[in-house]
Formats: sequence, structure tokens, C-alpha cells
Amino acid sequence: MSDAVNPLSLVTKAAPDFTAPAVMPDNSIEQAFNLKSYLAGSYGLVFFYPLDFTFVCPSEILAHDHRVKALAEKNCKVVAVSVDSHFTHLAWKNTAVEKGGLGNVQFPMVADLTKSIAKSYGVLINDAVALRGSFLIDKAGNVQVAHVNNLPLGRNVDEMLRLVDALQFHEEHGEVCPAGWQKGKAGMKANPAGVAEYLAKHAGEL
Repeated sequence: MSDAVNPLSLVTKAAPDFTAPAVMPDNSIEQAFNLKSYLAGSYGLVFFYPLDFTFVCPSEILAHDHRVKALAEKNCKVVAVSVDSHFTHLAWKNTAVEKGGLGNVQFPMVADLTKSIAKSYGVLINDAVALRGSFLIDKAGNVQVAHVNNLPLGRNVDEMLRLVDALQFHEEHGEVCPAGWQKGKAGMKANPAGVAEYLAKHAGEL
């Protein structure tokens, strides 16, 4: 991993901005895709994956695509990044799923050929490819969540959906979200009395 940035150190800080070529949902190429402009007050889920036309990666990318609508309903946009070119991204999108391709996934796929984006997020390994890093960005552009998996370990995208809900619950109600919190469940007031009240009712569910 790049020793310049610890990805966990980005939490609470402004998400590193970047401008790079990207394949857009309609398969057009945006030569100067800019993260900050694209999010523009929305929540964002930026996820890195190692390489196009590989093994775990298409399952993860399709998992994100299958949840794009659910994330959009929460005002959260998805952006994928790898060190491949935008031409390779487009070729992978133009390959049928049953042949190992992606089909027409509906989020921008950014080309990080210089590897500068992966470095800025602290997920570049061996100066070669990005680890499986996921970063949840709030409407102010700050990183609220940083998850990084090693290359063999696929992500659970539903966990990011849960965390978007948790972040929005906290922003709306001011309460904190205990372990395993799900939308519709009770939050916790961030004081000793609130902890005691929550545990008295819910400790056995944890």
C-alpha cells in the first residue's frame, strides 16, 4: 500500500478531488470527469478495484450496479476507479455478463492510468493496482467511511447501503447508531443516560 496516505486517515477530512477520463453511464467518454463537480451536494460512494477483465472485480461491480437505484434514492452517487484505461473500461462494458463482462453498468468508471487517484486515497499496492477500497462521502464532500479489503476478499455492498442510512439518520436526528443498526431501528442518544436506556431495551439483540 502507498505509504504516503493511510486511507483511514481520510475519515472526517475532505475527499481527495480528482479529474480524469471516465466512461459515463451512457458509454460516452468524459475526458475531464471531476469528482467534486459530479457529486455537487450529493452523497458519494467511490470504490476502487484492481483491474478490468479479472475475477472478483466483475462480481463487485455488478453488485454496485444492482444497488445504484437504491443508492440514488438516498441521494448517493456511485463512482468506480481502477488503473485501467477508459478504453478498457468501455470494452468491458461492451462485453456481455455471461461472457465475463459487465454489460451497461450505470455509474462512471474512472481511468486512473497515472495511479495518482489510488495514491491519494492510500489504496495503491506495490505501485501496481488498487486494493478494494470503498469511501463514503457526505454532502459536504468529507469522507465518513473508509473500508479497504485485500485483493481476494470481495465486498458486501449492502453494508454501504446501511452506512448511508446510518449517516443520514445521524444527520437528521442527532442520535448515534449502535452496532448492527438498520433503518427503522432505534438510535442512541450520545450520553450516559442514552446508552443506559438503549442497552436496557436492546442489549440482548446485539
